[in-house]
Amino acid sequence: MNGADNANGAETNISEGGAAGANTANEEKLYGAEELAAAIRWNEAGLVPAIVQDAKTREVLMLAWMNREALARTLETGETWFWSRSRGKLWHKGETSGNVQKVRRLRYDCDADALLVEAAPAGAACHTGRTGCFYRELDMERGQSRFCEDLFHEEKEDPKAILDKLEALIAERERKRPEGSYTTYLFEKGLDKILKKVGEEASEVLIAAKNRSRHELRYEAADLLYHLLVLLREQGMRLDEVLEELASRHLKTKGEYPSLAGNRQD
Repeated sequence: MNGADNANGAETNISEGGAAGANTANEEKLYGAEELAAAIRWNEAGLVPAIVQDAKTREVLMLAWMNREALARTLETGETWFWSRSRGKLWHKGETSGNVQKVRRLRYDCDADALLVEAAPAGAACHTGRTGCFYRELDMERGQSRFCEDLFHEEKEDPKAILDKLEALIAERERKRPEGSYTTYLFEKGLDKILKKVGEEASEVLIAAKNRSRHELRYEAADLLYHLLVLLREQGMRLDEVLEELASRHLKTKGEYPSLAGNRQD
């Protein structure tokens, strides 16, 4: 299909006046997976904008476009698919980089002409290797632009979100292996080195706690968390999987934790 062709091959022109009453009636209507494509108000090229947001940190990662097939594959696979306007073809996010996006929620706006995809990214969303595409911002007071890549730049950000950003940074270090990076050093040394560091940091946490030193404990606990995230990455496991395990244990039945033995494959 040529990139200039209608990506759906379907008529999309609707007069504003004739559609006004129908739009109002449809604002409260809910659509199932099989109905959504028909309900979407595709533009003249058969596309709809899809905003991708990190489901945990709430950071807006990227803006892309979907056609009917991209939407269908997204719903079918549970991972994001888009239509590339520049290349004139479908693309599966992460098909070459490994930075797939697992869809957690799919929302559509009141006019059904825009999608919001809440996803769990496996790595950077931007082709530059950055976490998200919106890494530049305009200072409204000074009228000047600046980069906003500092992990702590968002004043009201949930402090726990740093784990997600650190996990993404570790994943990037593993892929690109930049020289001079300690994380690169750990991955190149391999599993035994990573395991040794996790053990060492765990011991340091115990010593700090035994010494009743809050400063040491905070410092060593941070080291342990970092090295644990490196280990999870080496094992191909996301932090979300560990958190889901904790969440499942938190659910109680009659005052007791439910047995998870049936779900485990030890």
